[in-house]
Amino acid sequence: MGGAVSAGEDNDELIDNLKEAQYIRTELVEQAFRAIDRADYYLEEFKDNAYKDLAWKHGNIHLSAPCIYSEVMEALDLQPGLSFLNLGSGTGYLSSMVGLILGPFGVNHGVELHSDVIEYAKQKLDFFIKTSDSFDRFEFCEPSFVIGNCLEISPDCTQYDRVYCGAGVQKEHEDYMKNLLKVGGILVMPLEEKLTKITRTGPSAWETKKILAVSFAPLIQPNHADSGKSRLVHLPPVAVRSLQDLARIAIRGTIKKIIHQEAMSKAGNGLKNPPRFKRRRVRRRRMETIVFLDKEVFASRISNPSDDNNNSEDIEEERLEEEETKPSELKPDPPVNFLREKVLSLPLPDPLKYYLLYYREK
Repeated sequence: MGGAVSAGEDNDELIDNLKEAQYIRTELVEQAFRAIDRADYYLEEFKDNAYKDLAWKHGNIHLSAPCIYSEVMEALDLQPGLSFLNLGSGTGYLSSMVGLILGPFGVNHGVELHSDVIEYAKQKLDFFIKTSDSFDRFEFCEPSFVIGNCLEISPDCTQYDRVYCGAGVQKEHEDYMKNLLKVGGILVMPLEEKLTKITRTGPSAWETKKILAVSFAPLIQPNHADSGKSRLVHLPPVAVRSLQDLARIAIRGTIKKIIHQEAMSKAGNGLKNPPRFKRRRVRRRRMETIVFLDKEVFASRISNPSDDNNNSEDIEEERLEEEETKPSELKPDPPVNFLREKVLSLPLPDPLKYYLLYYREK
């Protein structure tokens, strides 16, 4: 699946293309997509294809096309503090983007069939937390992954505000998926070759909307040949945050406010000269006349006498603008992670600093 938008040179250009094609429509979704580089979830030898609007599969590792993920993110209507269940969580790319929106008081669970993929997802999650500046710009709801078949979730599990299934759901499993939702919740899944959004409007009431045609590999049916018994999947318990976690969230939030205030004061109450960008020229279009003759349609262009003058003026203005912007087109300074710099400069023991930075091995 994919190919709906042209390839980008980097992650930002890919997101620009998805926005232009109206796959990404809201600011929250755009911020999440820009914060996590899709290429980070590829194996090194395949990264050249990361910014193409195509699905990628290598062994058990799989990523859907960017246009599919963006439609899923938009359909889920994510908000801070919600609970999310990702069935077939794979590399964790989608779960991490969702975690940026849910914030520290959300719930972010994933079920994955293959143990090697769960290990891969955990490695990518650790890499994001340790290296990405985006992690420090958001309040993050860290995903938790469990191994198992998503069709064998324990019936006593909690229900979720948002559920996504990343494999084709057979019609006989539709009710099973719906029962994972709270009232008011949203389920997005491929059902009968259509990406489908189902909203639970009451205990036994549902609204269904078909989003777009898709082609997903079907869910793998449970195999009970070995023991003849079902292996129930027990999802992580929804627990109250520990006092340590709450303290860490509060300290990081306080430091962010201090950094913001310092930046505002240095900039003179936040009033700075905006960066200079090349202004897009709006071309004056020639008038078109549609002529109907019998059953055929002919389109002819009628020249506007002022067009030639306007075009030459536009070209001259663009040339002058380019000359003006050349001196400022210097190589930008590398980004600075002020939060991490501030934490590392605090008069605290190193283990506490690393705890504030979420470095688990410390």
